[in-house]
Amino acid sequence: MAYIQKGSKAFLKTTLAMFFGGFNTFAIMYSTQPLLPVFSKEFHISPTVASLSLSLTTIALAVSMLFVGTLSEVNGRKPLMIFSLISASVLAILIAFVPNFHVLLLFRVLQGIVLAGLPAVAMAYLSEEIEPANLGIAMGLYVSGVTVGGMSGRIIIGILTDFFNWRVALGAIGVLSVLASLLFWYLLPPSEHFQPRPAEIGKLTKSMVNHLQDPSLLCLYSIAFFAMGSFVTLYNYIGYQLIAPPYSLSQTLVGFIFVIYIVGTFSSTWMGHKADRHGQNKMLKIGLLIMASGAALTLITPLVIKILGIALFTFGFFGSHSIASSWVGRRAIQNRAQASSLYLFFYYAGSSTGGTIGGTFWETFGWGGVISMILGFLFCALLLSIRLNFITPLNQQTKTNLTLQKANC
Repeated sequence: MAYIQKGSKAFLKTTLAMFFGGFNTFAIMYSTQPLLPVFSKEFHISPTVASLSLSLTTIALAVSMLFVGTLSEVNGRKPLMIFSLISASVLAILIAFVPNFHVLLLFRVLQGIVLAGLPAVAMAYLSEEIEPANLGIAMGLYVSGVTVGGMSGRIIIGILTDFFNWRVALGAIGVLSVLASLLFWYLLPPSEHFQPRPAEIGKLTKSMVNHLQDPSLLCLYSIAFFAMGSFVTLYNYIGYQLIAPPYSLSQTLVGFIFVIYIVGTFSSTWMGHKADRHGQNKMLKIGLLIMASGAALTLITPLVIKILGIALFTFGFFGSHSIASSWVGRRAIQNRAQASSLYLFFYYAGSSTGGTIGGTFWETFGWGGVISMILGFLFCALLLSIRLNFITPLNQQTKTNLTLQKANC
């Protein structure tokens, strides 16, 4: 059957569905991020401990995604994504009623497990169903939903926490997520190119090992680790700085800092399109350098300059993520669900690792320490992107292998 092409009704429905799916997933996943200072105050815990409300969710999601991709190979892409979104939305409502921080952490772990269904399968679905020439723009639109979900979720949390409390805020996110789940269910076309396969652990392990032995994929996975670790660290601890002197901002105003996410909505699509035209590696390096420049700007005290730095940092991150994630889909010509799962495992492992370690840098060295850690992570990511220059492209590698096979016949 034909692939879904840009400009068709199916393309519009697919990208809208993925937009709502990304919105739902990331509104839920990062719902506790702007509440870290509130948790520190209410539960009398350190910033590092408060960050576990996010880090445990992302590490649970990262581990789950290693297996969820295989489930989608057996039961199909769309049913698994629908289950993921609806169950995570119900948990988001229930979490508003937890009696203490320990139970909150337990519910957040459960959310991480069930949330794995959408991000682990979305890239595989798009890679299978969308015309390859349009994959960059389709992936960019999905990431746009991610940015809008992350942005609006945090803003809603900030406003409702100031006017009511954090429980009302989290419950409201749950209700919105249920609505987004139903829209996703209605809009997303069924898979046309999906071929079900039995779950075979041996083949799963072998396919993951094969992906990890591909130097390009391994570099992309590691770049995702360092980029996401940097991104979550900055947003985890910027709130602590902004509610303290000399800024002394309210929770609502801190929440509105996440309006900056809208630049990610633009950059993910724009840089994905530029990568299709000018090359993925070139645009990936540019994205990482923009991130580093933005992070450095946040060291300057005036609030306007600090916000500009956060905006540049966010622009570079979402552009880089859009490029790297679509690159994985193109590079992995077989077992794409496992390739996507590994990418996202590294991505969210970076979130958990960086987000928690960043708390130690904040408590010990202040904001300068946080930015030093971020710049170290981004330097590693840039080195890996340079390494990609010296790896044989897949099409050339395939031609070489075919030539050798013919010569040996």
